[in-house]
Amino acid sequence: MRAFLVIAALTLAAFVSSTNAMSSGAAARSTLTVHASAYGRILFDSRGYALYAFTKDTTGRSRCVVACAKAWPPYIVNGAPRAARGVKAKLLSTIRRPDGRRQAAYAGKPLYHYVGDRRPLQVLCQNVNEFGGRWLVVRPNGTVVR
Repeated sequence: MRAFLVIAALTLAAFVSSTNAMSSGAAARSTLTVHASAYGRILFDSRGYALYAFTKDTTGRSRCVVACAKAWPPYIVNGAPRAARGVKAKLLSTIRRPDGRRQAAYAGKPLYHYVGDRRPLQVLCQNVNEFGGRWLVVRPNGTVVR
């Protein structure tokens, strides 16, 4: 019986710990950061993955859905995104996607990841024409890199 109680206590502690880690991880993922790249200083998520803007989008509206969103996953956030050092908080916002989820936006531009970027600080699809528009990384001042 004592061994059972010890195992139950350890299982509960592990569950609470993993739940707290997931909660703080979700908050950390909604933080925009700035890092140096081959294109100068650009925006990344908190994991170090590049964030892109799509020229077909209009201010506050995403035009990247279905197949496009599989190749260019929208940067979905819960609540308001946060600004790390070098990111201008006043340029941060969210938009509502057609499916109801919230997507981070910067200077009114919805933000996306590229599915081919497999490791932090990798930028493999800058200035690429796909899905009817051009994909460009974003500077901390809100302009895109052409």
